[in-house]
Amino acid sequence: MTFHKTCLALAITLSLAATAQAADTIKIGVSGPFTGGSSSMGVSMRDGVRLAAQDINAKGGVLGRQIELVERDDEAKNERGVQIAQELINREQVVATLGFINTGVALASTRFYQNAGIPAIANVATGSVVTQQFLPPKYEHNYVFRMSAADNIQAPMIAAEAITKRGFKKVAIMADSTNYGQLGREDMEKALDKLGVKPVAVEKFNIGDVDMTAQLLRAKEAGAEALLTYGIGPELAQLANGMAKLGWKVPLIGSWTLAMANFIDTARANGDGALMPQTFIQNPNTPKRKAFIDAYVKAFKPKNDRIESAVSAAQGYDSVLLLAAAIEQAGDTKGADIRAALENLKKPVEGVIMTYKAPYSTTDHETIDGPGLVYMGEVSKGRVIFAHPEDAQRSVANAGQSAQ
Repeated sequence: MTFHKTCLALAITLSLAATAQAADTIKIGVSGPFTGGSSSMGVSMRDGVRLAAQDINAKGGVLGRQIELVERDDEAKNERGVQIAQELINREQVVATLGFINTGVALASTRFYQNAGIPAIANVATGSVVTQQFLPPKYEHNYVFRMSAADNIQAPMIAAEAITKRGFKKVAIMADSTNYGQLGREDMEKALDKLGVKPVAVEKFNIGDVDMTAQLLRAKEAGAEALLTYGIGPELAQLANGMAKLGWKVPLIGSWTLAMANFIDTARANGDGALMPQTFIQNPNTPKRKAFIDAYVKAFKPKNDRIESAVSAAQGYDSVLLLAAAIEQAGDTKGADIRAALENLKKPVEGVIMTYKAPYSTTDHETIDGPGLVYMGEVSKGRVIFAHPEDAQRSVANAGQSAQ
């Protein structure tokens, strides 16, 4: 081969390599429960993520590359979450992962991303300890971030709604037996203690239970004026229906999961009036939110145009926006550089929940840092609405946009 032919062949090879590199996708893991009792949260999150990735790809992607989502169903099982983490890291070689609906799955899985130096954004799990496991100085850097309102923010809001706003003196706690339920219960008891209140009953139930009569009777006989809950939709609906069968009418005030479609649809009228903290309510009160809701409904056609878990969908959507902004700022897809960019985002990111202005730092990996960014929702006729007018007004202000 002549010198000129050698140079030409080298030039072609380099050109093809450059083209291939430009065509390479940015692989992002998405894991959550897409089947089972937690699936309304998992599927809503996944679809919110899909919608954001589609929007970004339509505008040219990130760093000139398209986002490729690598989705896995963790079935709300800790051991399955561990398997998925190892697969996404070692075989799929994702640059980051989004998801983690269930606190137990998040706690079991995120350590693998931490050890691999790959950012993991928990966009739904609320257990307070999820982002606290790998803090400096024990660990040089923490690779676990969160989008949702942690339980140490939600529990005081629930307690304040019951004790301060509504004046109840006697409350009972009903929590499921999972990590989520029991860690939430601990946060609830701490919140009540700060208000000088000791629950008159603390009861536990298991995933899959359909009869909580014994627990409800103990709470009723103890004189509970309200039930404070930590669980997920199917079992919470059994609580509401069980109360109705007993003819026991007291308010149900609990964590954000009382907004799940499988609570609302199974409890029906028995669920009306249930109250819960929410980072997002399906209300088109800003242009950005209206565009998101309209696009979601058009793309995924949820029943009665109601997003099954609006919080999960919105947090999923916004998690992609923050991750894409970090990759763009980093200028590459190295885990350490993405983490550093997330901890120091220089440009505001307009999401559907809020406009994020430097949401993270090296010492704080929570986007929601207080109750001012969370609102009380209420179940009303099959939907979740703002429980208080001032919350609706505050949600518009937090969005950094004009009202619709």
